[in-house]
Amino acid sequence: MNNLRRRPLAVGPIRTFEAVARHLSFRAAADELSLTQSAVSRQIQSLEEDLGATLFTRGTRKVELTSDGAIFLRALAPSLTRIDGAVQQIRQAQGRRVVSVNTFASFASMWLIPQMEAFQREHPEIDIRVQATDQLANPLDPEFDLILRYTGRHNAPGDAQRLFGEVITPVISPWLAEQIRQGASPPLSKPEDLAHYTVTEEDDPRPTAEFLSWRYWLAQQGAAKVVPRRWLYLNYTYQHIQAAMAGQGVALARLGLVAEQLQRGDLVEPFGPKGRVATPQTYWLITTPQARARQEVDEFCRWVEQRAAQTRAALGER
Repeated sequence: MNNLRRRPLAVGPIRTFEAVARHLSFRAAADELSLTQSAVSRQIQSLEEDLGATLFTRGTRKVELTSDGAIFLRALAPSLTRIDGAVQQIRQAQGRRVVSVNTFASFASMWLIPQMEAFQREHPEIDIRVQATDQLANPLDPEFDLILRYTGRHNAPGDAQRLFGEVITPVISPWLAEQIRQGASPPLSKPEDLAHYTVTEEDDPRPTAEFLSWRYWLAQQGAAKVVPRRWLYLNYTYQHIQAAMAGQGVALARLGLVAEQLQRGDLVEPFGPKGRVATPQTYWLITTPQARARQEVDEFCRWVEQRAAQTRAALGER
């Protein structure tokens, strides 16, 4: 153990510790770093084992720094600031161009990042920095060049560019679809059939989550009184998709975020197009004032717009 504690600390857990300490929240740190909460927890545990000290006290509803954690943070924060400054200076000296993007975790993991390899292949000279958080960034914040958000028209800046609308649709795994076809599972062809199935539900107190709920979908389908057999509450969109793909039940998917999975056959819409329901929410591209004149930002915006056009086509939008 002594030899273990003499080795240099890994950079990843250090970054994770700083994010958790800054937010005093494993969930908020996971959002910022585009990680799962379990991955954040494992990194913190690994760091604590390397240090031989407890850095956080974990309560039911809150996280607090221990005295050792506070000592570590005081030493760490200035060092990370200097490192980040040096990295920025080196990149600028080498002619690197960086586009900083703020978005929310589900959009980053399910729409943006899976497609970004194409942009990087076409523009190897441009670096992309993605910060994923559920908190809406201030368009005047100089830290960001672009903000990709999901909100109603009334909350979007006047010059925000509409990417595509929000459509929700029930999805299941191909395995479950085959079970239904063979008669090994109950039919699932009309909303009333959900009474025989487990459904995943958004465990999110924000008002916008109402439009991702089964209550909303069932009301729009004229079946408000239907009660599913069982509920599985999850607080991230990608968790719902993972549960559906694992055959654990029926998920309400954001069609724009799962269009490729549906095309590949990784997910199935049991109700077909008739199960699709539009919501008042929309995905937006917001360019910050200080970034609009930069060529690399313009190139990334045009790429996002091209990808959004493909998503609109999958949604049947003009």
